[in-house]
Amino acid sequence: MTKLTRRSVAHLMLGTGLATMMTAGVAFAQEYSADNPMTVALVVHGTLGDKSFFDSAAAGLVRAEADLPVDVTVIEAGNDRGRWEPALADAADQGFDVVIAGTWEMNGFMQELSGEFSDTKFIIFDDTPDFSGGAFPNIMALTYRVSTAAYLAGYAAASVSETGKLGEIFGVEGATILEFAVGFEQGARAANPDIEIVRAVAGTFTDPAKGKEIALAMFDQGVDVVFPIAGGTGIGALQAARDEGHLAVGVDSDQAAIFAPTDPEQAAVILTSVEKKIGDSLYTALEMTLAGDAPYGTTQLLGLSEGAVGISMNEQYETLVPEDVRAAITDLEAQIAAGDIAVDSTM
Repeated sequence: MTKLTRRSVAHLMLGTGLATMMTAGVAFAQEYSADNPMTVALVVHGTLGDKSFFDSAAAGLVRAEADLPVDVTVIEAGNDRGRWEPALADAADQGFDVVIAGTWEMNGFMQELSGEFSDTKFIIFDDTPDFSGGAFPNIMALTYRVSTAAYLAGYAAASVSETGKLGEIFGVEGATILEFAVGFEQGARAANPDIEIVRAVAGTFTDPAKGKEIALAMFDQGVDVVFPIAGGTGIGALQAARDEGHLAVGVDSDQAAIFAPTDPEQAAVILTSVEKKIGDSLYTALEMTLAGDAPYGTTQLLGLSEGAVGISMNEQYETLVPEDVRAAITDLEAQIAAGDIAVDSTM
Protein backbone atom coordinates (compact mmCIF):
# COMPACT_ATOMS: atom_id res chain seq x y z
CA MET A 1 0.00 0.00 0.00
CA THR A 2 1.46 3.33 -1.08
CA LYS A 3 0.53 6.66 0.49
CA LEU A 4 0.06 9.19 -2.29
CA THR A 5 2.13 12.36 -2.06
CA ARG A 6 2.50 15.40 -4.27
CA ARG A 7 5.99 14.20 -5.21
CA SER A 8 4.96 10.79 -6.51
CA VAL A 9 3.53 11.69 -9.93
CA ALA A 10 3.04 14.69 -12.18
CA HIS A 11 0.49 17.47 -11.60
CA LEU A 12 -2.27 17.65 -14.23
CA MET A 13 -4.64 20.45 -15.21
CA LEU A 14 -8.41 20.01 -14.88
CA GLY A 15 -10.62 19.86 -17.98
CA THR A 16 -13.30 22.41 -17.08
CA GLY A 17 -15.95 20.81 -19.26
CA LEU A 18 -16.14 17.68 -17.13
CA ALA A 19 -18.13 19.20 -14.29
CA THR A 20 -20.82 20.32 -16.72
CA MET A 21 -21.29 16.75 -17.92
CA MET A 22 -21.59 15.23 -14.45
CA THR A 23 -24.92 16.60 -13.33
CA ALA A 24 -27.53 13.87 -12.89
CA GLY A 25 -27.88 10.87 -10.64
CA VAL A 26 -27.84 9.81 -7.01
CA ALA A 27 -26.09 12.34 -4.76
CA PHE A 28 -24.22 11.78 -1.52
CA ALA A 29 -23.71 14.71 0.82
CA GLN A 30 -21.57 14.83 3.94
CA GLU A 31 -19.52 17.53 5.58
CA TYR A 32 -15.79 17.11 5.05
CA SER A 33 -12.98 19.46 6.01
CA ALA A 34 -9.22 19.56 6.39
CA ASP A 35 -9.68 18.18 9.89
CA ASN A 36 -12.20 15.59 8.71
CA PRO A 37 -11.14 14.69 5.16
CA MET A 38 -12.95 12.32 2.85
CA THR A 39 -10.88 9.14 2.67
CA VAL A 40 -10.22 7.79 -0.82
CA ALA A 41 -8.56 4.58 -1.99
CA LEU A 42 -7.32 4.03 -5.53
CA VAL A 43 -6.88 0.31 -6.15
CA VAL A 44 -4.43 -0.23 -9.02
CA HIS A 45 -4.64 -3.71 -10.54
CA GLY A 46 -0.98 -3.54 -11.40
CA THR A 47 1.61 -1.01 -10.30
CA LEU A 48 2.31 2.65 -10.85
CA GLY A 49 5.08 3.60 -13.23
CA ASP A 50 3.42 2.81 -16.58
CA LYS A 51 3.89 6.47 -17.61
CA SER A 52 0.40 6.22 -19.02
CA PHE A 53 -2.93 4.88 -17.75
CA PHE A 54 -2.45 4.27 -14.02
CA ASP A 55 -0.07 7.18 -13.60
CA SER A 56 -2.71 9.48 -15.08
CA ALA A 57 -5.26 8.31 -12.52
CA ALA A 58 -2.81 8.76 -9.66
CA ALA A 59 -1.82 12.22 -10.89
CA GLY A 60 -5.39 13.45 -10.62
CA LEU A 61 -5.55 12.20 -7.05
CA VAL A 62 -2.28 13.96 -6.19
CA ARG A 63 -3.94 17.21 -7.19
CA ALA A 64 -7.14 16.34 -5.35
CA GLU A 65 -5.21 15.69 -2.14
CA ALA A 66 -3.41 19.00 -2.55
CA ASP A 67 -6.53 21.06 -3.33
CA LEU A 68 -9.46 19.34 -1.62
CA PRO A 69 -10.26 17.97 1.84
CA VAL A 70 -9.42 14.40 0.84
CA ASP A 71 -6.92 11.88 2.12
CA VAL A 72 -5.79 9.49 -0.63
CA THR A 73 -4.19 6.07 -0.41
CA VAL A 74 -3.01 4.08 -3.43
CA ILE A 75 -3.15 0.31 -3.15
CA GLU A 76 -0.95 -1.34 -5.78
CA ALA A 77 -2.31 -4.87 -6.15
CA GLY A 78 0.46 -5.98 -8.50
CA ASN A 79 0.26 -8.11 -11.62
CA ASP A 80 -1.05 -11.28 -9.97
CA ARG A 81 -4.73 -11.38 -10.94
CA GLY A 82 -5.51 -13.42 -7.85
CA ARG A 83 -4.71 -10.36 -5.71
CA TRP A 84 -7.01 -7.90 -7.45
CA GLU A 85 -10.37 -8.81 -5.92
CA PRO A 86 -8.95 -9.17 -2.37
CA ALA A 87 -7.27 -5.76 -2.69
CA LEU A 88 -10.53 -4.10 -3.69
CA ALA A 89 -12.43 -5.92 -0.95
CA ASP A 90 -9.81 -4.92 1.61
CA ALA A 91 -10.16 -1.26 0.62
CA ALA A 92 -13.93 -1.41 1.07
CA ASP A 93 -13.59 -3.28 4.36
CA GLN A 94 -11.17 -0.69 5.73
CA GLY A 95 -13.94 1.90 5.58
CA PHE A 96 -12.69 4.31 2.92
CA ASP A 97 -15.41 6.77 1.96
CA VAL A 98 -14.67 6.37 -1.75
CA VAL A 99 -13.03 3.39 -3.47
CA ILE A 100 -11.79 3.85 -7.03
CA ALA A 101 -10.67 1.28 -9.59
CA GLY A 102 -10.49 1.10 -13.36
CA THR A 103 -11.34 -1.00 -16.41
CA TRP A 104 -13.48 -4.02 -17.16
CA GLU A 105 -11.07 -6.21 -15.22
CA MET A 106 -12.22 -4.66 -11.92
CA ASN A 107 -15.82 -3.83 -12.82
CA GLY A 108 -17.32 -7.18 -11.85
CA PHE A 109 -15.53 -7.19 -8.50
CA MET A 110 -16.82 -3.70 -7.76
CA GLN A 111 -20.39 -4.64 -8.62
CA GLU A 112 -20.25 -7.56 -6.20
CA LEU A 113 -18.84 -5.42 -3.39
CA SER A 114 -21.15 -2.44 -3.87
CA GLY A 115 -24.15 -4.23 -2.39
CA GLU A 116 -22.25 -5.48 0.65
CA PHE A 117 -20.76 -2.03 1.28
CA SER A 118 -23.80 0.10 0.48
CA ASP A 119 -22.50 3.10 2.46
CA THR A 120 -19.26 3.20 0.44
CA LYS A 121 -19.11 5.23 -2.74
CA PHE A 122 -17.37 3.49 -5.65
CA ILE A 123 -15.97 5.01 -8.84
CA ILE A 124 -15.14 2.81 -11.82
CA PHE A 125 -13.28 4.47 -14.69
CA ASP A 126 -12.93 3.23 -18.25
CA ASP A 127 -15.85 0.81 -17.93
CA THR A 128 -19.42 0.73 -16.63
CA PRO A 129 -21.90 -1.59 -15.01
CA ASP A 130 -25.50 -1.85 -16.23
CA PHE A 131 -27.40 0.69 -14.15
CA SER A 132 -30.83 -0.23 -15.52
CA GLY A 133 -33.55 -0.71 -12.96
CA GLY A 134 -31.72 1.42 -10.41
CA ALA A 135 -28.89 -1.07 -9.96
CA PHE A 136 -25.65 -0.03 -8.24
CA PRO A 137 -26.76 3.34 -6.85
CA ASN A 138 -23.44 3.82 -5.03
CA ILE A 139 -21.27 3.35 -8.14
CA MET A 140 -20.37 6.13 -10.57
CA ALA A 141 -18.90 5.10 -13.92
CA LEU A 142 -16.63 7.32 -16.00
CA THR A 143 -16.18 6.33 -19.64
CA TYR A 144 -14.34 8.14 -22.39
CA ARG A 145 -15.07 8.63 -26.09
CA VAL A 146 -11.42 8.09 -27.02
CA SER A 147 -12.16 7.32 -30.66
CA THR A 148 -12.64 11.04 -31.31
CA ALA A 149 -9.14 11.88 -30.09
CA ALA A 150 -7.64 8.79 -31.72
CA TYR A 151 -9.09 10.00 -35.04
CA LEU A 152 -6.95 13.13 -34.79
CA ALA A 153 -3.84 11.10 -33.94
CA GLY A 154 -4.50 8.74 -36.83
CA TYR A 155 -4.81 11.68 -39.19
CA ALA A 156 -1.47 13.01 -37.95
CA ALA A 157 0.26 9.62 -38.16
CA ALA A 158 -0.90 8.93 -41.71
CA SER A 159 0.08 12.44 -42.77
CA VAL A 160 3.69 12.08 -41.59
CA SER A 161 4.20 8.43 -42.59
CA GLU A 162 6.66 8.09 -45.44
CA THR A 163 5.98 4.39 -46.10
CA GLY A 164 2.19 4.59 -45.93
CA LYS A 165 2.19 1.86 -43.31
CA LEU A 166 1.15 2.24 -39.66
CA GLY A 167 1.25 -0.27 -36.81
CA GLU A 168 -1.08 -0.77 -33.83
CA ILE A 169 -0.14 -2.86 -30.80
CA PHE A 170 -2.95 -3.89 -28.45
CA GLY A 171 -2.40 -4.98 -24.87
CA VAL A 172 -5.52 -7.13 -25.23
CA GLU A 173 -8.26 -7.09 -27.84
CA GLY A 174 -11.02 -5.60 -25.65
CA ALA A 175 -13.74 -3.11 -26.49
CA THR A 176 -11.93 -0.15 -24.91
CA ILE A 177 -8.72 -0.87 -26.82
CA LEU A 178 -10.61 -1.39 -30.06
CA GLU A 179 -12.27 2.01 -29.67
CA PHE A 180 -8.82 3.62 -29.83
CA ALA A 181 -8.03 1.58 -32.94
CA VAL A 182 -11.33 2.33 -34.72
CA GLY A 183 -10.89 6.08 -34.34
CA PHE A 184 -7.19 5.95 -35.20
CA GLU A 185 -7.84 4.00 -38.38
CA GLN A 186 -10.75 6.21 -39.45
CA GLY A 187 -8.61 9.31 -39.03
CA ALA A 188 -5.67 7.73 -40.82
CA ARG A 189 -7.84 6.86 -43.82
CA ALA A 190 -9.26 10.38 -43.87
CA ALA A 191 -5.71 11.63 -44.37
CA ASN A 192 -4.64 8.85 -46.74
CA PRO A 193 -7.29 6.45 -48.13
CA ASP A 194 -4.51 4.07 -49.22
CA ILE A 195 -2.84 3.82 -45.79
CA GLU A 196 -1.99 0.28 -44.68
CA ILE A 197 -2.45 -0.63 -41.03
CA VAL A 198 -0.85 -3.62 -39.32
CA ARG A 199 -2.30 -4.89 -36.02
CA ALA A 200 -0.82 -7.12 -33.33
CA VAL A 201 -2.01 -8.24 -29.89
CA ALA A 202 0.54 -8.61 -27.10
CA GLY A 203 -1.84 -10.31 -24.68
CA THR A 204 -0.50 -8.31 -21.76
CA PHE A 205 -0.22 -4.75 -20.48
CA THR A 206 2.90 -5.39 -18.39
CA ASP A 207 5.61 -6.75 -20.71
CA PRO A 208 7.77 -4.02 -22.29
CA ALA A 209 10.05 -6.64 -23.86
CA LYS A 210 7.07 -8.12 -25.73
CA GLY A 211 6.03 -4.66 -26.90
CA LYS A 212 9.51 -3.97 -28.21
CA GLU A 213 9.65 -7.30 -30.00
CA ILE A 214 6.34 -6.67 -31.77
CA ALA A 215 7.29 -3.12 -32.77
CA LEU A 216 10.63 -4.28 -34.21
CA ALA A 217 8.81 -6.90 -36.28
CA MET A 218 6.45 -4.22 -37.58
CA PHE A 219 9.34 -1.97 -38.55
CA ASP A 220 10.82 -4.89 -40.50
CA GLN A 221 7.51 -5.01 -42.42
CA GLY A 222 7.79 -1.37 -43.45
CA VAL A 223 5.80 0.31 -40.67
CA ASP A 224 7.27 3.70 -39.80
CA VAL A 225 4.75 4.94 -37.18
CA VAL A 226 3.59 2.67 -34.36
CA PHE A 227 0.68 3.22 -31.97
CA PRO A 228 0.93 1.00 -28.86
CA ILE A 229 -2.36 0.84 -26.92
CA ALA A 230 -0.82 -1.41 -24.35
CA GLY A 231 0.04 0.25 -21.04
CA GLY A 232 3.45 -0.83 -19.75
CA THR A 233 3.88 -3.17 -22.71
CA GLY A 234 3.71 -0.11 -24.94
CA ILE A 235 6.82 1.38 -23.32
CA GLY A 236 8.86 -1.26 -25.11
CA ALA A 237 7.29 -0.29 -28.43
CA LEU A 238 8.18 3.36 -27.81
CA GLN A 239 11.74 2.30 -27.06
CA ALA A 240 11.88 0.38 -30.33
CA ALA A 241 10.77 3.47 -32.25
CA ARG A 242 13.47 5.50 -30.51
CA ASP A 243 16.19 2.94 -31.17
CA GLU A 244 15.26 2.36 -34.82
CA GLY A 245 14.66 5.99 -35.76
CA HIS A 246 10.92 5.68 -36.35
CA LEU A 247 7.95 7.54 -34.90
CA ALA A 248 5.29 6.60 -32.36
CA VAL A 249 1.97 7.80 -31.01
CA GLY A 250 1.61 7.73 -27.23
CA VAL A 251 -1.49 6.75 -25.30
CA ASP A 252 -3.54 7.85 -22.28
CA SER A 253 -1.10 10.56 -21.09
CA ASP A 254 1.18 13.06 -22.84
CA GLN A 255 3.98 10.52 -23.01
CA ALA A 256 6.45 12.86 -24.71
CA ALA A 257 6.14 15.28 -21.79
CA ILE A 258 6.59 12.43 -19.32
CA PHE A 259 9.76 11.15 -20.98
CA ALA A 260 11.27 14.55 -21.86
CA PRO A 261 13.03 15.26 -18.52
CA THR A 262 14.80 11.89 -18.31
CA ASP A 263 14.89 10.55 -21.89
CA PRO A 264 14.65 13.38 -24.42
CA GLU A 265 15.54 11.02 -27.28
CA GLN A 266 12.47 8.97 -26.44
CA ALA A 267 10.27 12.05 -26.23
CA ALA A 268 11.56 13.26 -29.59
CA VAL A 269 9.97 10.37 -31.54
CA ILE A 270 6.49 10.61 -29.98
CA LEU A 271 4.69 12.81 -32.50
CA THR A 272 1.58 13.11 -30.30
CA SER A 273 -0.37 11.11 -27.71
CA VAL A 274 -4.04 10.22 -27.48
CA GLU A 275 -4.86 11.56 -24.03
CA LYS A 276 -7.56 9.98 -21.93
CA LYS A 277 -7.61 12.48 -19.08
CA ILE A 278 -8.46 10.05 -16.34
CA GLY A 279 -6.83 12.08 -13.60
CA ASP A 280 -8.85 15.15 -14.49
CA SER A 281 -12.13 13.23 -14.48
CA LEU A 282 -11.35 11.61 -11.12
CA TYR A 283 -10.51 15.00 -9.64
CA THR A 284 -13.86 16.35 -10.83
CA ALA A 285 -15.71 13.27 -9.56
CA LEU A 286 -14.24 13.73 -6.08
CA GLU A 287 -14.93 17.45 -6.17
CA MET A 288 -18.58 16.77 -6.95
CA THR A 289 -18.78 14.01 -4.35
CA LEU A 290 -17.64 16.53 -1.76
CA ALA A 291 -20.31 18.97 -2.96
CA GLY A 292 -22.98 16.28 -2.74
CA ASP A 293 -24.03 16.41 -6.39
CA ALA A 294 -21.97 13.63 -7.97
CA PRO A 295 -24.04 11.43 -10.32
CA TYR A 296 -23.74 8.06 -8.60
CA GLY A 297 -25.88 5.37 -10.19
CA THR A 298 -25.09 6.60 -13.71
CA THR A 299 -22.53 6.36 -16.48
CA GLN A 300 -20.81 9.55 -17.60
CA LEU A 301 -19.57 9.44 -21.20
CA LEU A 302 -16.85 12.08 -21.54
CA GLY A 303 -15.28 13.22 -24.80
CA LEU A 304 -13.75 16.11 -26.70
CA SER A 305 -16.56 18.51 -25.80
CA GLU A 306 -15.96 17.92 -22.08
CA GLY A 307 -12.17 18.22 -22.40
CA ALA A 308 -11.83 14.61 -21.22
CA VAL A 309 -9.92 13.38 -24.28
CA GLY A 310 -7.64 15.00 -26.82
CA ILE A 311 -4.23 14.79 -28.42
CA SER A 312 -0.98 16.27 -27.15
CA MET A 313 -0.08 19.45 -29.02
CA ASN A 314 3.35 19.96 -27.55
CA GLU A 315 6.88 20.76 -28.75
CA GLN A 316 7.28 17.34 -30.39
CA TYR A 317 3.95 17.70 -32.17
CA GLU A 318 4.92 21.09 -33.55
CA THR A 319 8.30 19.73 -34.68
CA LEU A 320 7.16 16.46 -36.24
CA VAL A 321 3.77 17.38 -37.69
CA PRO A 322 3.82 19.97 -40.52
CA GLU A 323 2.01 23.24 -39.98
CA ASP A 324 -0.62 22.59 -42.64
CA VAL A 325 -1.45 19.22 -41.10
CA ARG A 326 -1.70 20.79 -37.65
CA ALA A 327 -4.10 23.38 -39.03
CA ALA A 328 -6.22 20.66 -40.61
CA ILE A 329 -6.29 18.74 -37.32
CA THR A 330 -7.43 21.83 -35.41
CA ASP A 331 -10.28 22.21 -37.88
CA LEU A 332 -11.14 18.49 -37.63
CA GLU A 333 -11.18 18.70 -33.84
CA ALA A 334 -13.71 21.55 -33.95
CA GLN A 335 -15.89 19.66 -36.45
CA ILE A 336 -15.88 16.49 -34.32
CA ALA A 337 -16.69 18.40 -31.14
CA ALA A 338 -19.56 20.14 -32.94
CA GLY A 339 -20.91 16.82 -34.25
CA ASP A 340 -20.20 17.66 -37.88
CA ILE A 341 -17.90 14.64 -38.28
CA ALA A 342 -19.15 11.30 -36.94
CA VAL A 343 -16.39 9.13 -35.53
CA ASP A 344 -17.05 5.43 -35.08
CA SER A 345 -16.50 3.94 -31.63
CA THR A 346 -16.98 0.24 -32.41
CA MET A 347 -15.94 -2.08 -35.17
